Amino acid sequence: MPRVPVKLVSWEEVVEWSRGLARVIKQSGYKPTVVIAVARGGYVPARLLCDFLGVENLLSIQSQHWTEAAKASEKAVLKFPYRVDLRGHRALLVDDIVDTGETLILARDYVAREWGPEELRIATLQWISSVAKLKPDFYYMEVKDWVWFQYPWTRLEDVTQFIRRMLQEHSRETGQREWSYEEIKRLFKEWYGIEVEEFYYQDALEMLVESGLLEKTGDRYRLRT
Repeated sequence: MPRVPVKLVSWEEVVEWSRGLARVIKQSGYKPTVVIAVARGGYVPARLLCDFLGVENLLSIQSQHWTEAAKASEKAVLKFPYRVDLRGHRALLVDDIVDTGETLILARDYVAREWGPEELRIATLQWISSVAKLKPDFYYMEVKDWVWFQYPWTRLEDVTQFIRRMLQEHSRETGQREWSYEEIKRLFKEWYGIEVEEFYYQDALEMLVESGLLEKTGDRYRLRT
């Protein structure tokens, strides 16, 4: 069994889920006049919802909680706050997933207080009901057991962070500090239960070498810190 349960999400699934979410919103009778993406995960679903719902107005706000893939930072942070006059608008705040819900709560409260829409509702592709502090108004899929959804727009970022954590923890457990490229790929599949395209491993390892975490000699990678 993998140490971290991961669901590898395809672009095709993202489009299918976004279309399904749009249908849920339509069936409710809610007709937003502006869509607000919660950056960064909500960008793609928000744009797709604009398309499927026929909404032209698209804004974004950056509320961040996950600083490392599948690891939560201490608290949600609102970055680059600004003000928009949304009086008279029906707003739809969109993110990819509700896990803890803290980023969405922060964004929701800020938008309601500072932007002042006539109505404000929340839509997400997934709602992890077992851990979320917030239930969105609209969601496409309820997830009862926690899993890390690995979306295509964060694939390299997540693979890089996954490999970093994997090698550091594997080194602490075994004392090993050097691995071949093939060993790293094998460990990755064991730890996370997924496989990604070859270039993601290559680019992630290149980034870890550039960051100073790893040192490369031939086809072997050595942990430096």
